[in-house]
Amino acid sequence: MSSFLNQVFLVTFLAASIRMAVPILLAAIGEIFAERAGISNINLEGQMLVGAFGAFLATYYTNSLLLGTLAGAISGALLALLLAYVCITLKVDQIITGITLNIFATGITSFIYRALFGVTSLPPAVSTYKTISIPILGKIPFLGPILFEQNILVYITVIIFIIANILLFKTKPGLRIRAAGEYPRAAETMGVNIFEVRYISTMICGALAGIGGAFLPLGILGGFVEKISAGRGFIALAIVIFGKWSPYKALGAGLLFGAADALQLRLQAMGMQMPYQFLLMLPYLLTIFAMVFTGKNTVGPAAVGKPYDREEI
Repeated sequence: MSSFLNQVFLVTFLAASIRMAVPILLAAIGEIFAERAGISNINLEGQMLVGAFGAFLATYYTNSLLLGTLAGAISGALLALLLAYVCITLKVDQIITGITLNIFATGITSFIYRALFGVTSLPPAVSTYKTISIPILGKIPFLGPILFEQNILVYITVIIFIIANILLFKTKPGLRIRAAGEYPRAAETMGVNIFEVRYISTMICGALAGIGGAFLPLGILGGFVEKISAGRGFIALAIVIFGKWSPYKALGAGLLFGAADALQLRLQAMGMQMPYQFLLMLPYLLTIFAMVFTGKNTVGPAAVGKPYDREEI
């Protein structure tokens, strides 16, 4: 009986680890696009937050999960467009802009939420994506419930991950993105529009971060709370560095952080005799350790964070 319970715990824990990793992975993949193009998107946290809020509002008023997810992607992309305009066109410091927009996102979502729903002990709820079991594969012992009994956003994340790898490293647009972040001057002499590439890459990042944020109310919580992103955007930033700007390596790091998040939730549910705040710290402690031990020797794209000035011919 105990071995059965241990197996059930392990299966549910690993399945939850994948779900908890999805928001972070989506944001991290988006950030890889932005940084490969030369934009350090510190606003990732804010884009996830407005994505979550946009998805919640759209789902609440339309009762459509699809429209909610699209609203999340659009919300994140619009905030990313603002970041792109300020950083690329106006050439304002990218770090300062990102931090400012994070504060803006926190304030505007809290303000609108309280204006619409007030401060209540029972927040409004929305429907969530249901689990979809893939025929045959979902019946595989042990692995089936972990990998093939998830909601549709998890499967979509896998597809996005595959497309991102192919696009970045196997196609001409991907080469242009990487050139814009490494050698923008040389890339422009070959006909690459650096401003266009950086705008598009930043908005792709915002859209993916917005979908990652949408996953929180629509795939996990079934509602919205203020600051729902809870630092996941910053964890995604750490994953990009930890994964050396590679989607494959970011996948492993994202699953590791997802497992830490799932573990702290389960330890709380089991009634561990320690303050719950220590359990909540697990994913963030892991982020700090990862940055301490891996951040020193990592080298990002050469032009990341640097405004580009087009030389007049």
